[in-house]
Amino acid sequence: MIEPTDVFDVLPDLLPDHIARQRWSGAGERHITGVTPRWQEVVREGDPTLLWMVVGALYADGDEQDYQLFLGVRSAETLPDFLNGKERETVAFLPDPPPGVIVYDALIDPELTIDILHLTAPDADAVVRRPIVLEHSNSSVVFDEATILKVFRKVESGPNPDVEIPRVLAEQGYEHVLPSLAELRRNGMDLVVLREFLVGCTEGWELARASVRDVLAGGEAPEESGADFAPDAERLGDVLAGLHLAMASAWGTQPGDGAEWAEQMQANLAHAAAVDAESSGPALLPVDAIAAELQRVAELADAGQEIRIHGDLHLAQVLKTDTGWKVLDFEGEPSRRRDDRFTRSSPLRDVAGMLRSLHYVAEVGLADWGSDDPAVAALAHAWEARNRSAFLAGYFGLSGIGALLPDRAEDRHTLLAGFELDKAVYEVLYELGHRPDLARIPLS
Repeated sequence: MIEPTDVFDVLPDLLPDHIARQRWSGAGERHITGVTPRWQEVVREGDPTLLWMVVGALYADGDEQDYQLFLGVRSAETLPDFLNGKERETVAFLPDPPPGVIVYDALIDPELTIDILHLTAPDADAVVRRPIVLEHSNSSVVFDEATILKVFRKVESGPNPDVEIPRVLAEQGYEHVLPSLAELRRNGMDLVVLREFLVGCTEGWELARASVRDVLAGGEAPEESGADFAPDAERLGDVLAGLHLAMASAWGTQPGDGAEWAEQMQANLAHAAAVDAESSGPALLPVDAIAAELQRVAELADAGQEIRIHGDLHLAQVLKTDTGWKVLDFEGEPSRRRDDRFTRSSPLRDVAGMLRSLHYVAEVGLADWGSDDPAVAALAHAWEARNRSAFLAGYFGLSGIGALLPDRAEDRHTLLAGFELDKAVYEVLYELGHRPDLARIPLS
């Protein structure tokens, strides 16, 4: 017999290691010293049991983060096949009393995910459940290839931008986001959202990767390629400009402050430089040269407008559908400081994110091709230049977007270049901590 109270009693000792192992936690190499339940309840009793809780994790560096957990508990006498190979998602085996129980992440359990679905949408039903494992601050389950349930792992008081922003934009008629079908909120926290699952769509990153491969394989100029991405890039620029106009309409504008933005950029640079200096090997960041470029942002007399922005825009955050582009995931950059993730800033910060993504896809595509031929590298660089120009043409070409930007073209260039540098500094910091072999891309 499974006694939920017995499981709850031992979880504070088990969860620090479990949370630190999860990609969605963002813990990386940081040590979690303790976990405190904020609240907990039993959603389903029996075998299996479903436990639901929010816990506060305390890190050794003093940071705190609340996490949402759905935990399954099953008798260890006969374990189901879905647990095979799921060591990362397993919390613990509790042997007493025999035959013991296994505690695990319930998002991998096809039976218990229906209970989680019903918490969010009581009248919903589904037959086929498919968990999606990604390196995000959330976990998702697809039901019958028709709906997708997104469970937020990192949670905090107040509305989650990824719930609030699509809802508000859809209500005012912006067509390029996915509104909620149902939402689960408790104690002032957005916890789960159910949305339509788009079948037959292609992630922007994959579409661009295919285009790069086609160019390198054909050996022809990007505009001659059968998989030319430039028309899609131009339409994506138009969609992003429309997004910014809609967000400005919904949440208002205020004059941009180039000096304040530059100060934030300089702080990001100082943090990255400190991490760089502590790593083994020579320092990689040209700090003085970057700081000099960021100073130009601080000196802008006209920085355009400050609006609410996406905050983490790149090619993996957009989907190409039969009806055009859709913009996803408004949660902000997961490795930014907590107070800088859900932010207002210049719309050009989002533009810079997409330009950096175009650079990444070209460089990753070139590396995957595995050729040292300068002509091949020239094709990859030509692909980036063409699609960069197309994206910017679509963005700056939308009527009305100029009202959010500096009036002079040279000031727009200065501000955009600053945000591109800031994004590249963030990328260096991220890659050094997660994928050191890719740090060369933002360093370039």
